[in-house]
Amino acid sequence: MDKNKQQTISSGLYLVSTPIGNMEDMTFRALNVLKKSNIILCEDTRRSGKLLSYFQIKSKLMSYHKFNEKKICSTIIETIKKDKVVSLISDAGTPTISDPGLILVNKCIDENLSVHPIPGPSAVTSAVSVSGFSDQYLFYGFLTKKESELDRTLNNLSNLNYSIVFFIPAPKINFYLSKFKNHFSDRKILIAKEMTKMYEDFIRGKVASIKVFPENLKGEFTVVISEQNKEKNIQKEINESVKMEIKKMLKKYSHKDVVEFISKKEDLPKKIVYDFCLKLKK
Repeated sequence: MDKNKQQTISSGLYLVSTPIGNMEDMTFRALNVLKKSNIILCEDTRRSGKLLSYFQIKSKLMSYHKFNEKKICSTIIETIKKDKVVSLISDAGTPTISDPGLILVNKCIDENLSVHPIPGPSAVTSAVSVSGFSDQYLFYGFLTKKESELDRTLNNLSNLNYSIVFFIPAPKINFYLSKFKNHFSDRKILIAKEMTKMYEDFIRGKVASIKVFPENLKGEFTVVISEQNKEKNIQKEINESVKMEIKKMLKKYSHKDVVEFISKKEDLPKKIVYDFCLKLKK
């Protein structure tokens, strides 16, 4: 391919990946696109302003986030139709991946306008690459905070034999870890903190034995759950006497307490007990 043609930046929407921590991860192509952009859409103008200042880019920033994206999409579409170059960046990583932008991308597709990916940093692939788990993975993103919906979601995910990637707000890490222990107890886990930054840290272990984190943590963790443990893939059966005991206990105790008690007492995987309790409730 002709090198000059490869560098041509025509009108359209460009999804530009930006560093997840280390500024040196910015690509030459990403810098070139941002410098030639008429407008750069971003979640937080203050945060993105620091990025552009670091690389001495003076392109115009426009606030674009989940609260205003529907409102300003039409304006952006009209701007692109005027033969302008519009870039979309997120606070960190690749745009539209658990970040705003999907509405705009679909509007561009509907209007037959060009949409270009400018690849680069991604917390998802970064974490998976160092996890040591299967490269067949499912990216889920942020989980719901509603317990009943969360339990249903994790129960469904636990039946899939893939590595699974989540984004977890640091202050909620212990809450979600307690849920993972109910649904992924026989799997391994990687918790990635401050990836690419000075205090980068990877916590590894078994889901069942991972320790509680200190309170008042800030930021966001990328968590990878391993594929299913093949050695424990053969499920144990709950015998009839234990089933009777579970039925009686559910009349007095919570679902969670019954699962915890029976799994320890009978040396059964929590998921087996959980699934049986779920059937009884239905």
